[in-house]
Amino acid sequence: MGGFLLLAAFMANSAPLPATYIILSMAVMTFCLSYLYPQFSQKDERMQLIRQKGMFFTFFAFLFYSFALNSLLEFNIIHLTASDAITILSALMISTLFSSWVFLARRY
Repeated sequence: MGGFLLLAAFMANSAPLPATYIILSMAVMTFCLSYLYPQFSQKDERMQLIRQKGMFFTFFAFLFYSFALNSLLEFNIIHLTASDAITILSALMISTLFSSWVFLARRY
């Protein structure tokens, strides 16, 4: 669905709908959870460590995303509405959290 919405926006020479970003981040989330399910079904210290470190890294990524988006908006490099900016930040947060869990699960 997200790929179709991106293709339609590309063919119309316009920006994708803000819901497209959420749909794509939900796709990333489902793929990450399908990879992590066998490990997350265990409630051990390793999974708690992975979750905690993932949230920690995601917090700093969110600070970076917020700073970068705010800078782009302040210097009029991009023009977004408030709802578009919140949607983009939400999609980035979802994708960052679950992909960091996958990377940390492979590392630990």
